Amino acid sequence: MSNLKQTAVDFLQMVVAGDIEKAYEKYVDMNGKHHNPFTPAGFPALKKGMMENDAKFPHKAFTVKHVVGEGDWVTVHSHLVLKAGELELTTVHLLKFGNGKIVELWDVAAPIPAECPNKDGLF
Repeated sequence: MSNLKQTAVDFLQMVVAGDIEKAYEKYVDMNGKHHNPFTPAGFPALKKGMMENDAKFPHKAFTVKHVVGEGDWVTVHSHLVLKAGELELTTVHLLKFGNGKIVELWDVAAPIPAECPNKDGLF
């Protein structure tokens, strides 16, 4: 796995594990921006939202399914279980890097239905 792809995965895994402060310190340019529609602009606000999410769902699980990288861009497709048996999501994170740090981030998530008519599944 390329360096930036591994950095993207490491960042997301640290966040899900609750090591949010360290993940931001190590991997994020705090002057960058994100595009999460539920959080105010700026990485400080996104970090706060991630900490609130961690307090609400402390036992979440995260499984990387696909990682694609090209230049300074990395996309991570994953399975996120916020609450086992109740709330599972398929997620895509698009991360733009500058000087080895995340400078821009998009995240898109869709709930996984209990009954999925698509036999190919989500992953």
